[in-house]
Amino acid sequence: MKIVFWVSLAGILYTYAGYPVAMWMLARLRPRPWKTAPISPSVSVVLAVHNGVALLPRKIQQLLGLDYPNIKEIIVVSDGSTDGTAELLAQRQYPLFKVIVLKERGGKAVAVNAGMAEATADVILFVDIRPEIAPGAIQQLVANFADPKVGCVSGKLTLRQEGHDAASAAIGGFYWRYEQWLRGCEAEIDSPVGVYGGFYAIRRELAVRQPAGMILDDMFQPLSIIRQGYRSVIDPHAIVYDTWPRTVEGEFHRKVRTMAGNFQLFQLAPWTLTPRNRVLFQLLSHKVMRLIVPYLLVLLLVSSLVLAAGSRAYAIFAALQIFGWVLALAGLRSETPLFNRIASPASALFVLKAAAVVGLYRFLFTRGPLWKTWNSSPLEAMRPAPETVCSAPRELVAVAAPVDIDKRSFNDLHDQEELRIL
Repeated sequence: MKIVFWVSLAGILYTYAGYPVAMWMLARLRPRPWKTAPISPSVSVVLAVHNGVALLPRKIQQLLGLDYPNIKEIIVVSDGSTDGTAELLAQRQYPLFKVIVLKERGGKAVAVNAGMAEATADVILFVDIRPEIAPGAIQQLVANFADPKVGCVSGKLTLRQEGHDAASAAIGGFYWRYEQWLRGCEAEIDSPVGVYGGFYAIRRELAVRQPAGMILDDMFQPLSIIRQGYRSVIDPHAIVYDTWPRTVEGEFHRKVRTMAGNFQLFQLAPWTLTPRNRVLFQLLSHKVMRLIVPYLLVLLLVSSLVLAAGSRAYAIFAALQIFGWVLALAGLRSETPLFNRIASPASALFVLKAAAVVGLYRFLFTRGPLWKTWNSSPLEAMRPAPETVCSAPRELVAVAAPVDIDKRSFNDLHDQEELRIL
């Protein structure tokens, strides 16, 4: 049982301390800087959207107002929308816009593939409907393509957290800063294993068609480019703003999707777990180990309880673990702001690890395509703070139709199943 205890503890410590410290040291001792220069390659912007009429007018205004001087086209793909998105796009002819309407919903991967097939510029920039691109961000992003070995570039995501509960704020605050720091260290020595999917760019000639149903395009596409011998890098000066779910329930559903997507990636692209993947070590340490940690935590607690009978040290360690999990659960149930802030780190860890377990359940037992079990978060709830929203023309706003709740009933059943499992 001691072997189980120490192996479990070593695995957890390696995942959240050992590997990050190793990446930080390598980034300082053996960095691989890349060249940047003020270049202006042509850019095709690709936006895939499903039932996004509530935010589409605002997004159109943002895209039309982009300050980059060499945008060749803006390709908007409506993926089987049923809320008036396609009709809104068909109402007007916008400068530079190309509209693709897919009658049947095929998932984001199918929509992105359709957009990539129409792109003709040197660089393809992928954007999502919610994020707001900061002035100068695209120019900063494409400057990294001055290095001929850079094939993929991601910007820095800054999260708005007004009105978030304590646990979701902890995930979007400390955890996300930690995650971006770790990805930055990986980029310094070679490439991160994933990027922020709402704002990243690739060389068009390196674009790889995604398998139908792929959830994590922001991992598959960068890893495919790395496989071709190029680097994926992060530019912290290319800033984009977004808002994640404001409640821990919404954040839990978002993380379940991501965790299930990891398992799906390994299934649809098994080469990612072979030596053909140049960043295999990073993938195993950064992603795979996090999927294993929930079970290591259980083994650690069980072994501690078994060993506690013969050792005060193990008994104390077991008591500390129980206290930590009780604190996490109490933080999720409590409505006291001060206590929630104290418990939020433990609550956030619990939510992330529970999402990994439920994500595996979703991956193994979902009938039909995995992407069909999710819709986007309710768009109105994800709007940024009022002072940051660009005003849209009145005639565009007028066509926005209310979201059809019946269209989300299938997904609501899955959400209830997730909470029941948790």
